[in-house]
Amino acid sequence: MSGHSKWATTHRQKELVDAKRGAAFTKLANIITIAAKTDGDPEANPSLRAAIDRARAASMPKDNIDRAIKKGTGELAGDQVEELFYEGVLPPGIQLVVKCLTDNKNRSGSSVRHLFTKNGGSFGAVLWNFDLLGVIRIPSESIKEKKISNEELELELIDQEILDFQKEEEGITVYTDIKDLNRINEFLATKELPDIVLGIEYVAKDKIAVPDGSQEKIDKLFAELEDNEDVSDYYSNLL
Repeated sequence: MSGHSKWATTHRQKELVDAKRGAAFTKLANIITIAAKTDGDPEANPSLRAAIDRARAASMPKDNIDRAIKKGTGELAGDQVEELFYEGVLPPGIQLVVKCLTDNKNRSGSSVRHLFTKNGGSFGAVLWNFDLLGVIRIPSESIKEKKISNEELELELIDQEILDFQKEEEGITVYTDIKDLNRINEFLATKELPDIVLGIEYVAKDKIAVPDGSQEKIDKLFAELEDNEDVSDYYSNLL
């Protein structure tokens, strides 16, 4: 699978946690803090539940998670973290939405703009082509480990009223309404499938293939976004 896929991003994020644990935990804590501002109860807040699961998958200590939640709910003081989105287009027709969690919007805006500009792109409205959905990734190895039939699992997921699913070599990506994310995740928990990753993401309605000769350049840009201290996630219209 090409390097721009979210499967590759997930693997890379795990590597980054190992290589740069402190910086990675700071990013994860900021994601939890922002999510907890709406509601500090993960059972009632799918965004917080997804953020906590992501932090646990990266072996973030429970104390760090609890502190991040308390910062979001106002129980603990700390620097004010803002959630900012930057939209833009890269040639030829690649749409990109970049989510930043930052205590310095001038710094994050300048750094993201620089990445767009040096790759021949510019800021511009593209969110019209994206829906905010619950996303669950089930690795193929997890399905094999539990000796579950792909076809059976897919039929059961359809019965759970998911919006859609996509089969790839790395596994199955499930798309849901945000309000259904926890319910579908709880259903999958009954299957005891390891290494499931869930989150809330902007998913493009109309997607394009990676333009010929652009893969290396795109992979480099996405790696730079992942390494940026303010960037918590990014979404594109690439298949």
